[in-house]
Amino acid sequence: MTRTRMLIDCDPGHDDAVAILYAARHLDLVGLTTCHGNNTIDNVTRNALSVLTLGGIAAPLAQGCADPLIGRTRSPADNAHGRTGLDGSDLPPPDRAPVAAHAVDFLIDMARTHRDELVLAVIGPATNVALAIRKEPRFASWLREISVMGGSAGLGNVTPVAEFNVWSDPEAAAVLFACGAPVRMAGYNVTSVTGANAADIARLLAGPRVARHTGELLSYYLRRQRERLGFDIAPLHDACAIVPYVQADLIEYRHCHVDVELNGRLTRGMTVCDLRTLTPAHREAGEARVQLAIRSEAPRLIDHVISTLLAYR
Repeated sequence: MTRTRMLIDCDPGHDDAVAILYAARHLDLVGLTTCHGNNTIDNVTRNALSVLTLGGIAAPLAQGCADPLIGRTRSPADNAHGRTGLDGSDLPPPDRAPVAAHAVDFLIDMARTHRDELVLAVIGPATNVALAIRKEPRFASWLREISVMGGSAGLGNVTPVAEFNVWSDPEAAAVLFACGAPVRMAGYNVTSVTGANAADIARLLAGPRVARHTGELLSYYLRRQRERLGFDIAPLHDACAIVPYVQADLIEYRHCHVDVELNGRLTRGMTVCDLRTLTPAHREAGEARVQLAIRSEAPRLIDHVISTLLAYR
């Protein structure tokens, strides 16, 4: 069986780290790109390289945008991910440097090279992707699919209605959702209730080296989630954008149209998901191009991810 070819655009981040390690075990991971988001571009790039080093993953990495399309980077997510963006474990120092190309050019080149086969997983702000779409008009048509961890069909986590990744660069997210490529969206409404609990983390801490490091990271992340939100899980947001290409029955989807609010005083960064049961002729909002996650088989999904991490040696 042919493995799905995937490129991950990310901003590690504890859940990004899990998603990268998970993807590398199951998919043909052809590269990573980094973007501002959970921390500075230098920190998230170093974090991503350390995760690749930890897992012995050979995929190349290109560093990307330090700021959103408009304005400057918002405050990093220190309250969730710590000062470095990936606190909690003494990860190995990177064993390589980023490639010379900027992430935008790397994305375009990889989409061209793997035309019609590449799934682009966007698990941070969409700045790099929006610039690739603008720079190369054929970019979106070269992709098999875009898988997004971002937005929400319900509550947000930065504002009452805006999720962090989309809130960090709403203009870029709007470009992504309007690009014409098929999009699969795992939003905060599903990802926030799909996470590792204390028992899951204990399994990792009792495992081999890679699992132990990941368990340490998730222990830190769980403490912050408890302190900030009262959660009893460490949400594995970003893994929800990867899992469907390995085990398709763990997340349920509905087709709908998704747009991003750019102007609302209270709603900027909100993903407006049109879940009305309209026939195509009456979808004034636009074509239903997005497969929107509406429910996960959370216990099975988390067990599958934990088992994958335990398989590293």
